[in-house]
Amino acid sequence: MNTTTRNLFTALLFAAATVFAQQKPIPFEAEILKFEASDKTNSPQKHAVLFLGSSSIRMWKNVAKDLPDYRVINRGFGGSQIADSIRHAERIVSPYEPSTVVFYAGGNDINAGKSAETVFADFQTLVQLIHAKLPKTRIAYISIAPNPARWSQIDRIRRANELIENFTRTDPRLSYIDMHPQMLGENGQPKPDIFLPDRLHMNEKGYAIWKQTVGEHLKRIGVEAAKQ
Repeated sequence: MNTTTRNLFTALLFAAATVFAQQKPIPFEAEILKFEASDKTNSPQKHAVLFLGSSSIRMWKNVAKDLPDYRVINRGFGGSQIADSIRHAERIVSPYEPSTVVFYAGGNDINAGKSAETVFADFQTLVQLIHAKLPKTRIAYISIAPNPARWSQIDRIRRANELIENFTRTDPRLSYIDMHPQMLGENGQPKPDIFLPDRLHMNEKGYAIWKQTVGEHLKRIGVEAAKQ
């Protein structure tokens, strides 16, 4: 792709994101404004590991403590779908120039009735959008997690995960973090003791699994450690 074509492609991607942002009301605008206000008073360091996505990211309050070898930014906003991260990427991804984006979303998409193929296509769009501006940034996708509350959706969840995992194998900048082996019991069902009473979000035991699995993955893909 030559420079002119690349610039045009980048412009089209961000134009699409702008169209998203021009919708009224703008979904999650209040949350994004809070992030921007925080950035003005406590600007995050560039080239950190950016955690982006829905409530499982937002509720990982101790992510910086759990992963002390890395500079960490948490930009999770609860209830969000992949399209919402696309919509706000220029505001909560690009300014930080992260070395790595750890992304978790897709479960709310499935719950809203979207197909596995739509979830996959939206993830592809997000990857293209990030790499158009930040071509060296790694993107690690955390698999849509199994949980008791949405177990009836597991077939679509597994299909979406499969499509995304296969896609990550096509680009060395992409990787896939499979949480299912650690979150399922010997009976093949979600471990009941790793969830809050809502049977959807994780408790401390659940996040201990994520801490270990994500930490090992970051080391394995060569994310450079740095002091907080």
